Amino acid sequence: MYDYMLGGRDNFAVDRQAIDRLAELIPEAVPLARANRAFLQRAVRYVAAAGVRQFIDLGSGLPTQGSAHEVAPEARVVYVDHDPVVGAHAKVLLRPTKPGERERAVFVQADLLDPDEVLAGAGTFLDLARPVGVVMVSILHFLPDSAGPQRAVAALRERLAPGSYLVITHATTMERLEDGGPARRGSSGGGADRTPGEIREFFGDFPLEPPGLVQAVDWRPDRPKLVGDWSLPSSLMAGVGRKPA
Repeated sequence: MYDYMLGGRDNFAVDRQAIDRLAELIPEAVPLARANRAFLQRAVRYVAAAGVRQFIDLGSGLPTQGSAHEVAPEARVVYVDHDPVVGAHAKVLLRPTKPGERERAVFVQADLLDPDEVLAGAGTFLDLARPVGVVMVSILHFLPDSAGPQRAVAALRERLAPGSYLVITHATTMERLEDGGPARRGSSGGGADRTPGEIREFFGDFPLEPPGLVQAVDWRPDRPKLVGDWSLPSSLMAGVGRKPA
């Protein structure tokens, strides 16, 4: 379904029907998905330009339509998702198509809430003693506090090499942006509607790269914002943090 929202071809009729219906009920769903992918691309380019040549994309879904390995073709990328169906399709999509072509990206089936499993799988393809860009876009808001996402992300931060980057987007509502009060639990399909302050906590002591934690469309945009851009009832916060040396 996400691939269809991004204009891809790796989807089925049932996916298209579901998204067409979703767009009728929630008009901002497709623009939010595209804003999320556009941010991912800008963030990966930024981290790659800083010299990082390896990435872990957690909760990746299908690696299609401008994913990390396409944005940073010189890098090695590990896509991580717990869905075995996603894994079956991803392994086909990532398979080298030319004789002698270097394998640049692999898929690992693991639960992002289990850092040991994630890093054990990623470590078979990446050198975790060197800086890594860890991407967690549009996934943390699906995880309630009871699942322990804060502990899992903290464990990942602790084990990353100095100079590594953490890339996050997290949906919130305009109500949370405006009042800054306690986040509502049980929203976002069983996840959490966290405040910007709570989202910032996922970065721990990682300083945020400028412009900090902002709406995804405002994080180092490729073009000036046009009048009328982004007048949606939901917001997607985005940020990139770097582990100090």
